[in-house]
Amino acid sequence: MLKRTALYAAHQKLGGKLIEFGGWEMPVQYTSITDEHLAVRNAAGIFDISHMGEVTVSGAGAAEFLNRTLTNDIRKLSSGQGQYTLMCHERGGVIDDLYVYQLSEGVYFLIINASRIAEDVKWLQAQAAKFSGDLKLTDASHQYAAVAVQGPRVKDFIAAVIPGAAISAKRVNAVTDLKKNEIGGFHFEHGGVLVGRTGYTGEDGFEIIGSDAAITHVWDKVLKFGKPFGVKPAGLGARDTLRTEVCYPLYGHELDENTTPIEAGVGFFVALDKGEFNGRAVLAEQKISGTKKKLVAFKMTDKSAPPRPQYPIWVDGASVGEVVSGTQSPSLNVGIGMGYVPAELAKADTKIEIEIRGKRFAAVIVPKPIWRKV
Repeated sequence: MLKRTALYAAHQKLGGKLIEFGGWEMPVQYTSITDEHLAVRNAAGIFDISHMGEVTVSGAGAAEFLNRTLTNDIRKLSSGQGQYTLMCHERGGVIDDLYVYQLSEGVYFLIINASRIAEDVKWLQAQAAKFSGDLKLTDASHQYAAVAVQGPRVKDFIAAVIPGAAISAKRVNAVTDLKKNEIGGFHFEHGGVLVGRTGYTGEDGFEIIGSDAAITHVWDKVLKFGKPFGVKPAGLGARDTLRTEVCYPLYGHELDENTTPIEAGVGFFVALDKGEFNGRAVLAEQKISGTKKKLVAFKMTDKSAPPRPQYPIWVDGASVGEVVSGTQSPSLNVGIGMGYVPAELAKADTKIEIEIRGKRFAAVIVPKPIWRKV
């Protein structure tokens, strides 16, 4: 049986079209993907992200453990700061990509992908079993619900939803004082919430995490206070088109256990200078010697149906790779996507073809991100 978030009734009330995603019954859209996408780009949207997982790691050895386990450098964080990072196995392949926040000294909060919760927790527990330091690792996914409120107008009303100063993590006078990748704990009418200035859309915004009761009321208040600013509920469809336009990776598409962060173009989040960590030897070698394949972004130059995952990529009459993410861009009104090709072909302006329903259509490799805010 599919799992349901605390906002399931709200999605039904708003006419959300519900689909299966990572074992959850989630809204793919309410009105249309394009309508919700453009609301986020031009005003504001709210997404249910309660299906995401949460893991707490604490103890005197927590920072050392995470630095051995994740690719980014945990030492760069102070209380109330977060970073994007990845978990890799010894061969450098990606187990998951995630956000990690330091809530206080020795206390870390990990946000992991919904489809990877069981695998991530099992893997982290296996790493913890080999670690001799003081460490407590807890799968807290069942304790939290969450929403993402994204778009250029969010800053104009979010303080009405969550008023007052932060009481933990990053101590700021108002939620809007948080900077990108900062997180604070705030009083809320139905219990405290964590608010991070993060998102998955390429827009400014906030992700709010709390109990089922708290997040249900956050959802209602965002729709109330955000209404004059054009806020709309948005589903997984718009979340995917938004992240594809800005080339944010999605596990199972751009990232998997057979793909390394270097191949996926997220090597910036691999801190080779911090000491030993899982996969370091392979990633260091790839950084020096290069990789056989690389992730590229592309735009269609022929009129065609939208490109989709697993569609073949052709160059000079040869099939050289395949699309991993593809869609019709609502912002650009053109087909766009990402895919893997041999490294020697991964240059901007390279002409390629995408095979769509048995026919090939012209496209061109472009720099990332595909869409940029002007």
